[in-house]
Amino acid sequence: MRHLVLGGVRSGKSDFAERWIEALSSENDSAVVTYIATSQAWDEEMKARILAHQLKRSEKWSLIEEPLFLSQAIERVNNTNSYLIIECITLWLTNLLCLEDESKLKEEKNNFLSSLECFQGKLVIVSGEVGLGIMPINALARRFADELGSLNQVLAQQCQKVTLVSAGLPLTLKNESDDS
Repeated sequence: MRHLVLGGVRSGKSDFAERWIEALSSENDSAVVTYIATSQAWDEEMKARILAHQLKRSEKWSLIEEPLFLSQAIERVNNTNSYLIIECITLWLTNLLCLEDESKLKEEKNNFLSSLECFQGKLVIVSGEVGLGIMPINALARRFADELGSLNQVLAQQCQKVTLVSAGLPLTLKNESDDS
C-alpha cells in the first residue's frame, strides 16, 4: 500500500500523513514505523520547523535523516512489517536541485521510483502541491515547480491512494484499496 499526501505550505498534509500511518500501523502488532526526514537545517527558521516536527512525532517511531539518497534509506527498512513515512519529497527535490548536477538528479529520482516499486511494507509519501499557484518569477523556481509537478504525477500513478489536504481537510483523489 502506497499513499501520496499532497498539499500546500501549512495545509496540514504532514499531520494528516502522520495520523494515517499511526492508525494503519496500530492494526499490526509487529509493525515498525520509520520516519524518513529529508529536510536540512539551513537557517534558524528551518531549525525551528524541524524541531516542531520532531516534538509532535511519536517516540515509538525510528528516524532516518536522509536529504539526498532516499532510495538507500527505503531499502534499509524494506520488509513486510515496515510502515514508512517519507517527509517530504518537496525538500528532497530541493536538496537535489541545489547540487546543480543533472545526472545525479536523474539518477536519484530513478533510484527512488525503483525503490518504491520494490517496497514490501506500507508507506505514506508527503509532497507539496505546486500546481495551484502562480508561475514562479525565476528560472530555478520554475524548474523546481516543473520537476515537482512531474514527479508528483508519477507518484500518483504508483500509489494506490492519493489525498490532497487543504486547510487541514483531506480530499481523496484516488483510492484503489480497501485499506484506510
